[in-house]
Order: sequence, then C-alpha cells, then structure tokens
Amino acid sequence: MIQIGTRKSALAQWQANQVRDRLNKIGYASRLIVIESFGDKNLVEPIYSMGIKGVFTKSLDTALLNKKIDIAIHSLKDIPTILPKEIEISAYLKRDNPYDIVVHNPKFVDWNVSDIVGTGSLRRRAQWMRKFPKHKTENLRGNIQTRLKKLKKSKWGGAIFAKVGLERLNLLSENTYSVLEWMIPAPGQGIIGIASMKKNEKIASIIKELNCEETMLCAEIERNFLRTIQAGCSAPVGAYAHIKNKKIHFKTGIFSIEGKEALLQEVEIPLDKAKGLGEKLAFQVLKKGGSKLMKKIKSQL
Repeated sequence: MIQIGTRKSALAQWQANQVRDRLNKIGYASRLIVIESFGDKNLVEPIYSMGIKGVFTKSLDTALLNKKIDIAIHSLKDIPTILPKEIEISAYLKRDNPYDIVVHNPKFVDWNVSDIVGTGSLRRRAQWMRKFPKHKTENLRGNIQTRLKKLKKSKWGGAIFAKVGLERLNLLSENTYSVLEWMIPAPGQGIIGIASMKKNEKIASIIKELNCEETMLCAEIERNFLRTIQAGCSAPVGAYAHIKNKKIHFKTGIFSIEGKEALLQEVEIPLDKAKGLGEKLAFQVLKKGGSKLMKKIKSQL
C-alpha cells in the first residue's frame, strides 16, 4: 500500500486523488494521508514575508524523511528549486492550463468603478501593476474557496487565480473571469509534481511510470532558470516553456515589486538544443541587469 502525502485543501486532495487513480490503473493500491502545512495554518501574512522556503512543502518533506509517507503530491510551482538532498521529484504529470485568470467580483461593472485587485502573489501583483499602474492591489490568502468568498465580500474589481485550480474544482462556470495570457505564469504552474525519497528506489521506479517526458523537459527548464537567478517560489518571476512544432518556446520575466521595472526575454530553439536552456537564459538575463534587479527585490522582501 503506497502512502500518499497531501495537504488538506480540496485542490490538494483532488491532485492527490489523480495520482491515486493513476497508480490504481497500473496495479498499485494507495491511500491518502493528509498533512497540514505551515502555509495552510498562516493565512494572514503574505507568503513572501514569511521568510521560509517551501511554506507549502516543508511539512510533507518532513513526513517523507520520517517515513510517514512514501510520496508527496504538490503543485509544482510550490516546490523550491533546491530540495532536501534525500528527496527528488520522481514524476511530473502532464501539464494542464498554465495561465492566470482574473475572476471578477459579482458586482463588477468596469475597472473605472473598481480598480482594486486581490492577490497574494508578488509575481501577479507586479505584472498587473506594470500593465495597470493606476490600480491598487490587496493581499489575498487562503484556499481557492476561501479566496472566492473574500472576493465576493470585498469591494475589489476582481482577484487573480491560476485557471487550472478553478478548472479542477469545477468552479469556473460559477464565476465570470478573463484569461490573462499576457501574464507570464509561475515556473511549474499547471503541473502536479510527485516527490519521493531517492533511496526508496522501488517507489521511485513505480512513480516514474506516471511521468510525462515533455512536461518534465519544460518544467526543468523553468525551474533551472529560477534556481540560477537565485529566486524563490514567491519572487516576482515568471517563466513558461512549451513545445510546439518540435521547438521549445521559452518566455521569462523578472519584475520589480511594483512592476515599474522588468527584464523580459523570449526565445525559440529546436527541441534537440534544449539542454541547459534554463541556465543559459538565466545567465543572459543576469548580465543584462537581472543581478542588480534581483538584489533590489531581495532587499525589499
């Protein structure tokens, strides 16, 4: 019986059940073990102000290390790029929609009437303020249902969510929204990652049967970019790679906290030359002013 560790939110358990169903299809029984994370307990502070790496993953990492679970299921965008040395990402499930959306307040008329946007993400806030510098943002934390309730009770025009979260919980049809294809997603957004202990080779080999090679390639390019510029999961950094016509399309952005400064980069290269792309683009961006901008961002956090 494979012990699957998951956070307690409805979305986290939906994702864990996807893994359980896939394991069942290839002949392995499993059960869910719910573990509360620090990020789930503290719903007041913005994530970027907590000063903790892996606020949503640390508790599950500890459970893995203590052998309370065999695998841990995460939204990949929450997993730090540097893992505990004993732990690895054994599989990346096929990516779902990577884009962000703005969900409108039920009373929304237009942005001239309601120019406030709710988000707990520095990346989303910076890109929104870059595009709409006269708008205001307010901190929004909690699971998806909690954030939707807060939005409905607020005077905001809308709040920003990952489209995939509302899709997975069948909440899209209940809300009016706009897809923000201009907003560069978080590295790993839309991907479910499965972590396990490196030394548990039997479990790792089972989990690798669930892996999507294309998703893994794109995810590792994005995460290597983030790691190389030494930014955390909560930094105002976007990175999105996808494959089309045997080419890798990779777009990145580093943004100042208020969105006034931005370093944008976009490349398209043949698939067979994708090795090291994340690191190469990161070094280019750092040389073009990214290093200075990252220092400025870190000094403000």
